[in-house]
Amino acid sequence: MSGPPIVPFDWQRIWLGDVPPLFLLEIVFRTVVIFLWLLLLLRVTGKRSLAQLSGLDLAIVIALGSAAGDPLFYPEVPLLHAMLALALVVALQRGLSWLVVRSERVETLMEGQPVELVRDGVFSLRALETANLSREDLFEKLRAQGAAQLGEVRRAYFEQDGNLTVFSHDGDPPPGLPVVPPWDLEKPAVLDPDVPHQGFVACLNCGRVERVSGLLGGCECGGKDGWTVAVTDPLAGPAGV
Repeated sequence: MSGPPIVPFDWQRIWLGDVPPLFLLEIVFRTVVIFLWLLLLLRVTGKRSLAQLSGLDLAIVIALGSAAGDPLFYPEVPLLHAMLALALVVALQRGLSWLVVRSERVETLMEGQPVELVRDGVFSLRALETANLSREDLFEKLRAQGAAQLGEVRRAYFEQDGNLTVFSHDGDPPPGLPVVPPWDLEKPAVLDPDVPHQGFVACLNCGRVERVSGLLGGCECGGKDGWTVAVTDPLAGPAGV
């Protein structure tokens, strides 16, 4: 059977629902209890979980939020049931963290592995697929690290926590594929393969740099995006011959 018809703009239903006004005080009590219990449990999880969120930690946060939300204002959910569920979630997190520290296999399973995206100014499209990143995503992260062109980058690793670690040349970098300005605003000019060229060129597909004197050939990566002028400073102009 269907319930009674809903009366639009029933202020009693909108603001209080079917519970008596005194239940508001119970909500205050429930919220304080669960909040203090969560603080205690988060203290148990350790500083690592509070400093950064891995995949495991993110799952814990979602589970804690789901278990902590219902008992705050649902009168049919007992506090002890919710507190037990929260304690079990934290206990599982502690157990998995213990395994992650002591087993490299478990760590790889739970948190994945770092991915090398750039080596000596050349990036790997396969590695980008593994890291679930686009070429533009990589360039954005490199610009955030202060890189203006790929020749500056000796190594770039996509870490387990989602950050990008970049090792750059200490001195004058070799020329490379420009990542400044963003390609969404101004994509590098594609060189005409039927016109002879002199100097350094960079593959638009992988960033590989070659010094040419004459017509352009194909890149080792097999990409068909073509070549552009390799630069040492994208804001200053092309590299010298």
